[in-house]
Amino acid sequence: MTRAMVLDEAGRALRLEDIELPAPGPHDIEIQIEACGVCRTDLHIVDGDLEHPELPLVPGHEIVGRIVRKGDAVTGLDAGQRVGVPWLGSTCGKCPYCHRAQENLCDAPVFTGYTRNGGFAEACLADARYVLALPELADPVALAPLLCAGLIGFRCLRMAQDARNIGFYGFGAAAHILAQLAVWQDRNVYALTRPGDIEAQDFARDLGAVWSGGSDERPPAELDAAIIFAPVGALVPKALQSVRKGGRVVCGGIHMSDIPSFPYSDLWGERQILSVANLTRQDGEEFFAMAQAAGIQTRTQRYSLKDANTALADLGAGRLQGAAVLVP
Repeated sequence: MTRAMVLDEAGRALRLEDIELPAPGPHDIEIQIEACGVCRTDLHIVDGDLEHPELPLVPGHEIVGRIVRKGDAVTGLDAGQRVGVPWLGSTCGKCPYCHRAQENLCDAPVFTGYTRNGGFAEACLADARYVLALPELADPVALAPLLCAGLIGFRCLRMAQDARNIGFYGFGAAAHILAQLAVWQDRNVYALTRPGDIEAQDFARDLGAVWSGGSDERPPAELDAAIIFAPVGALVPKALQSVRKGGRVVCGGIHMSDIPSFPYSDLWGERQILSVANLTRQDGEEFFAMAQAAGIQTRTQRYSLKDANTALADLGAGRLQGAAVLVP
């Protein structure tokens, strides 16, 4: 048995209960959880924005923990080793996307904390082939946000290609990680927050942003690319108006409100709009090596497991600077 926060129905609060943890399958590992980040995707699942979760469900997909048991087919991992469990829990390995090394687009994926129980718990199971080895001596709370906010943000940054001037719309968990990486890469970061959110704007400047302001403003320089982390479709036309000809607008969320109509002239000039979907294992390997080299530091707010509903509420209300993390 393990204690976990369980979602029974979209729109309802999570409840704390003891659940039965099955024995690991051949490729599974059982993980004793040290920390689990609280991601906006968790909020979308709980609120019902993302449909068809596997209910009842234990959310959470930014999991840091240590291996307790492993299945017979697991190799290369040892009991006691620290690992991270990201959003992509497993893939089919058979569809055209898997064969094209695009496992993030797999036709039959399993997602941690959505179609398989996740990390809002004291322990969980994970497919050993999709976990990431993590630094043994690092703070597990500091590592947790890297497993989605960091990883998805990293994929967004790659989609932005070699953009020198880059705008981040929404300055939460993902942007505060990616700003550090972008500054380390000698890019100019322009942070666009909720209008009037002076605290977030100051936070962005503290992390090296050359300018920060409200999303209702236009940056003082033309952007080569913009990444939209806030799930607000109305930001897409605004970002298009701020990027140069040939520039890109990258939508980083798994869910976003509808994009309103906008003049074709805002898109013209070979500007592009792209979305980022999920992640690959290669993303994880490359990102964690780069994050260590860049000396990325995460700002976190700790919550006990039983306070998961409070963490979700704080995230939804914009009361966080950085990332919320549950500590069992």
